[in-house]
Amino acid sequence: MTRMRRAIARRLTESKQSTPHFYLRADARVDALLGLRQRINAGQGVKVSINDLLVKAIASTHGIVPAMNVQWNDTSIRQFSSVDIAVAVATDGGLVTPVVRDVDSLSMSGVATATKDLIARAKERRLRQEELEGGTITITNLGMYGTDEFAAIINPPQAAILAAGAVRQAAVVEEGAVTVASVLRLTLAVDHRSVDGATAAEWMKAFVDVLEHPLRILL
Repeated sequence: MTRMRRAIARRLTESKQSTPHFYLRADARVDALLGLRQRINAGQGVKVSINDLLVKAIASTHGIVPAMNVQWNDTSIRQFSSVDIAVAVATDGGLVTPVVRDVDSLSMSGVATATKDLIARAKERRLRQEELEGGTITITNLGMYGTDEFAAIINPPQAAILAAGAVRQAAVVEEGAVTVASVLRLTLAVDHRSVDGATAAEWMKAFVDVLEHPLRILL
């Protein structure tokens, strides 16, 4: 067993034992989001992934519901004005979560560039310790493996972790008629010490709305 695996095991066990998790699940129609990504990537420059769009959408939603942009400490709940988001990266040695800083002030291409750099250096084990610290929420995405839905464990002292599954074609009802849409299933795990259920539900509703009206991500 490697030192990294021991550290991961210790932190996740501590989180599950000491952090009171609760979970919210939602489906988002992402046809417009996929269309936006296609238009962005049709131009020159850095290619944007779905995960990059989700990272930027999280930052937008934290602006709408700032009570989610918090960390739990034993003596206080710390709220942040800027948005730092951790991105789960699978490496040969185990899972690491480097943090993209000031996502709220970055352009879409800036988010994509920063994320690609962190992922590349994570796989090469070249991340600095400070790049693994901070943030108020992590995004973890298993959609590329075909996973429809899953729940993840919060990375303390962060307030939440968002798990994204695969985009699937599904039948949805719109104005009384059945139609086919691209649907993304999301599971949000939240630390109940720092965030109440109503606040998390407000955040999830706003997040789905941002995904379904994705031009807001670019504002």
